[in-house]
Amino acid sequence: MRLNRILLSAALVMVALVVQVSVFARLHLPGAVPDLLLLVVVGLALVYGHTAGALVGFGAGLLADLAPPADHATGRYALVLCLIGYLVGLVRPDNGQLRSVAVPMLAVVGAAITSTLLYAGVGSLVGDTAARHVGLTGLVFTAALYDLLLAPFTVPLIMALARRTVADPLTGDGTAVATAGEGAYNRMSGGNFRMGRFGRKGRLGGRTSRMGAQRTGLLPRPAKKLKGVKRL
Repeated sequence: MRLNRILLSAALVMVALVVQVSVFARLHLPGAVPDLLLLVVVGLALVYGHTAGALVGFGAGLLADLAPPADHATGRYALVLCLIGYLVGLVRPDNGQLRSVAVPMLAVVGAAITSTLLYAGVGSLVGDTAARHVGLTGLVFTAALYDLLLAPFTVPLIMALARRTVADPLTGDGTAVATAGEGAYNRMSGGNFRMGRFGRKGRLGGRTSRMGAQRTGLLPRPAKKLKGVKRL
């Protein structure tokens, strides 16, 4: 990841973590809690791809594991968000442009359901059975509902900020520079002056080269013959 992407991802994760701990965790909503960190990981993975999505997810989950009042094993949520970032990044098209608005919303719903199931599954492996007492079905439904209601206000903004770091020609992925270079090469190779034909035959093949015409234009023209004057 480039420096501007790392700085933007770190800033978004820190803001989401502060809002998550200080606001959403105190709402006492029935079932699950709106997961702003998950939405940040989804938005960045849809723009940056699966590799960056996995890295951002791991960092965001690790901070959530260490931030108070965390009551679960360290690394549990880091593993979950790392997998979510990788899976969501696979949905990103090759050109980086999503054709439908429904794709981010479907990605949010899928990420909310998958993260809840993964979190409960990892918890059962380490002896945490809180999800069974609360009700896994209710947690999955409320998590998907809350994240889907919050997604239209957060995910488009996150993706717009992330695209600005990708579209920068100086710090982007070099796509614009490569395209310009290929266009210049095509113009040179498709012009009237064909070096391949000249190099194979060793001659102009019956056609007058423009370079030769330019060279003859630099030579002095012969003097015109004047009537009644004998040329020496």
